[in-house]
Amino acid sequence: MNITQLLSFSSAVKSIGGVLLAIVILLVMVTIHEFGHYIAGKALGFKINEFAVGFGPAIFKKRSKKTGELFALRVIPLGGYCAFDGEDDYGETPETENETKTEPFLEEKEEYPEPKGARFNDQPPWKRIIVLIAGATMNYLLALLLIVCMFGFIGRPVYRVREEYPEPPTDFVVTDSGLNTGDVILKIDGESMYVITDYIGALSGKKAGDKVAVTMLRENKLQTVSITLQKDAKFVNSSDTMTILETLGIYGLYSVQQKDGFFETIGHSFMYSFKLGGMILQTLGELLTGKLGLNAMGGPVTTIKVTSQAASSGVWSFLNIASLIGVNLAVFNLLPIPALDGCKVVFCIIEWIRKKPVNRKVETIIHFAGLIFIFAFAILVDILQFV
Repeated sequence: MNITQLLSFSSAVKSIGGVLLAIVILLVMVTIHEFGHYIAGKALGFKINEFAVGFGPAIFKKRSKKTGELFALRVIPLGGYCAFDGEDDYGETPETENETKTEPFLEEKEEYPEPKGARFNDQPPWKRIIVLIAGATMNYLLALLLIVCMFGFIGRPVYRVREEYPEPPTDFVVTDSGLNTGDVILKIDGESMYVITDYIGALSGKKAGDKVAVTMLRENKLQTVSITLQKDAKFVNSSDTMTILETLGIYGLYSVQQKDGFFETIGHSFMYSFKLGGMILQTLGELLTGKLGLNAMGGPVTTIKVTSQAASSGVWSFLNIASLIGVNLAVFNLLPIPALDGCKVVFCIIEWIRKKPVNRKVETIIHFAGLIFIFAFAILVDILQFV
């Protein structure tokens, strides 16, 4: 095997490893989400029939001799569920007291206890709301932990002014605004810069010739200088990075890592997680208003592709994309979209106010339609990425 073949083989192994690592990240995020539902349900006295990692046929099953709950590992590693007893019923009384979600292959020789607790829809709305939001809460907490590790051991992302492009973009002219190559931008007009959309927020609406105060590291010294904006800050959407560069009068920005003290790291970690959540909501808003096209989104295939690339780029990129996925799952699951936890919370609130539930059959139909829509949308945005 020659050197070219060795390099090709090494590249293929690295790519496969990145994909597997991406799948593991998604599986962990989904599992921690369902575990949030599980621990909240156990604490509040819900009857739980099964906790499953993955979908489809089971490759491993174990029923607890203590609780009677079934734990399963299933073949499709892109999902999971915590099966609360009575969560999907229409409100009718079950035919038998011991009705549970069992499967034909479980011809158990031993007797197992019936899982304890009340059926999901028999619990008061406030308990169901806590259980429903517990999944997203766990996703956020895991993402926050990853961010703390990333910031603490490697550093938080800050943006440095880059040197001139070898071939600058057509009609792209850089003038002297007061920023120098190598400056690390920390704040604009007192507002800390965590993600690229922070630049848009800080500059939006300003005009060419306006002055802004930029706090930066210049030659490792903290300075605040007044710079002159070179262009009106009219942004098309949150991905309009070219307007940022033209407004600041620079060729580009690239991310570098900066380490802070312990308490600063904790504070920056919380702020970064909130900024990621805000960026996700902003992107969804621009998608609904037409400022962003569907090709700006990605489904499971695109997520695995992007995650595998990030995971192959180093530990910092791996932790960053994993934390982004965690925050994304937390935010997305709390949206009031049928089939998602956020919409189920809305139905619980309506029941709490009305003192009676919405017709369970109607609610089930709404959630089923939402599930079909979500699957169809995920497939569509993935297809658009490859067209």
